Amino acid sequence: MGVVTTMDPDSARQPQGKLGKGGHALIGANLGARGKHYVCGSLAAFTNIIVTFPIQKVLFRQQLHGVRATEAVHQLQREGLRHLYRGLLPPLLQKTTTVAIMFGLYEDFSRLLLRHAHRSGAPELVTRSVAAALAGMAEAALTPFERVQTLLQDHRHNGRFNNTAHTFRTLLRDYGVRECYRGLVPVLLRNGPSNVLFFGLRGPIKQRLPDAQTHMGHMANDFVCGGLLGAALGIMFYPLNVVKSRAQAQVGGEFVPCHQVLMTVWRERGGSIVLLFRGATLNYHRSLLSWGIINATYELLLKVF
Repeated sequence: MGVVTTMDPDSARQPQGKLGKGGHALIGANLGARGKHYVCGSLAAFTNIIVTFPIQKVLFRQQLHGVRATEAVHQLQREGLRHLYRGLLPPLLQKTTTVAIMFGLYEDFSRLLLRHAHRSGAPELVTRSVAAALAGMAEAALTPFERVQTLLQDHRHNGRFNNTAHTFRTLLRDYGVRECYRGLVPVLLRNGPSNVLFFGLRGPIKQRLPDAQTHMGHMANDFVCGGLLGAALGIMFYPLNVVKSRAQAQVGGEFVPCHQVLMTVWRERGGSIVLLFRGATLNYHRSLLSWGIINATYELLLKVF
């Protein structure tokens, strides 16, 4: 698989601050070698969410109700433009934070574990895989944001929950903290393995792309690399996202085990793989765009800062 790296090999050799003027160099110095991975990850996620949120909303409706993309779009059209970005704040807060954690903690865990691995002789691939899994599991601490996003995007709750703050207050007041973490198991099962595969394959895939000679060429390679990985992982873990959406659409009541939720959805959709993966095509294209934007923006900002 080769040496895993979260940074473009060329950007790793680029002196910090050289791509910009004194302001960029000053920002990079203030952020520090560790802090910049968190900031760059967060800004990359912010850019992605603003661009792709309407697509994600269509996809969510398909996951939850098993409808076609055209019907999901018609639902949003009937609800009007004022509801199109309803539920934006939770994913904006959640994604900017989780992507910052994903890249930042991966770097921090890798640095810490590699220090011990050199003494113990553990393979670097194993060490970095553990670092990626730990970073993914740490992201799951922000599951309440996904929980609130699910409720705000589900039209059946339009009359009950007004906005992000109101939804959080209602859940905490009426049901307690535990209710905010409904759907935690599929999130953990998704985040850890997907992080391992993302960081493990990112470097090798980019090394097989045509050599880039310009900044735009590097951005294109980073976009393709991140997009292909994100799309493939999105398809691979799609059933877990279906389970998460179904579990988190429920308010109150029994906490149903992950496998039981999956079986319920499976029966409701007639035991059809096609219906279980309804929305996966749109998810593929959204992930292709989202992770292309995130990866390319992250690598660009690393060079700028």
